[in-house]
Amino acid sequence: MVATGTGAAATAAVTTTAWVVERPGPIAGRPLVRVERQVAEPGPGELLVRVTACGVCRTDLHLAEGDLAPHLPQCTPGHEIVGRVERAGPGADGWAPGDRLGAAWLASTCGSCRYCRSDRENLCPGSRYTGWDRHGGYAGHAVVDARFSYRLPDGVPDEQLAPLLCAGIIGYRALERAELPPGGRLGLYGFGASAHLTAQLALGRGATVHVLTRAADARRLALDLGAASARGAYDAPPEPLDAAILFAPVGDLVPVALAALDRGGTLAVAGIHLTDIPALNYDRQLFQERTLRSVTANTRDDGRAYLAETAARPPAVHVQRYAMGDADTALADLAADRVTGAAVLVAD
Repeated sequence: MVATGTGAAATAAVTTTAWVVERPGPIAGRPLVRVERQVAEPGPGELLVRVTACGVCRTDLHLAEGDLAPHLPQCTPGHEIVGRVERAGPGADGWAPGDRLGAAWLASTCGSCRYCRSDRENLCPGSRYTGWDRHGGYAGHAVVDARFSYRLPDGVPDEQLAPLLCAGIIGYRALERAELPPGGRLGLYGFGASAHLTAQLALGRGATVHVLTRAADARRLALDLGAASARGAYDAPPEPLDAAILFAPVGDLVPVALAALDRGGTLAVAGIHLTDIPALNYDRQLFQERTLRSVTANTRDDGRAYLAETAARPPAVHVQRYAMGDADTALADLAADRVTGAAVLVAD
């Protein structure tokens, strides 16, 4: 049997139910399979966590469908994990059984390269990721690195916290990368789990937000949350944008979003996967100091800063709940744009 983490030998006769990517392929072909496997003991610096909720991210869909090649055989997706500590490995100081914990996409880094030493650990060549390099949260249990885990605020339901751990954190970093000026005009292309949280973050900072997305339900949600406008993905916003974030994994939208920027504006691409970008017209899309930049994962400081900001100003997290046993259905709904807000798996 495959253990659930990178820790020591698995505990005899104790099993957990987990979803695994059996053979990556179109979601209609059901690449996720549910299996029973042994529960791993946490190794040095690790925590064994009983998963109570796990967000469903588009990155999980990319993994299941093969856009991202699995780094583990029978990899378990899921990197927006909320759970309770069951056991702490040697050196996992500060955590005790029963503590509520959040684990996110960034699972570990080398800690010694020039990127780690310069507060850019998200660029570490030795970085490892939850639900890609180590088994994630589409399971009853997961093993996580204590150093890369987050303490979560009391009084908030698990399913409300789970989307913050990737959708929220990556949206936070994308907003920082977009360099939106105070009181600026922000365009959001795509309006799923991450964008609906990022919109609230920007609105709380005093921005004007325009949403461009294909789904009518998402446009209605955007207006309900306070967006100044909500139009089709390829439509022009009602005014030039100071900054924009592309959440939809659609390269065709890059020239569209760049053309919507005002002089000196920045487009940040938030996804880990993007279809090919068509040829850009320099005069219409890049001239006048428009900037195109990518967003790569996050640092732990991003996570702490975002969780602190949401604790001070809690977002309205729109959740579609699924039982853990329905993870394949949740991914299929995500692929078919049947999720408005964030999909979250909750323990059976």
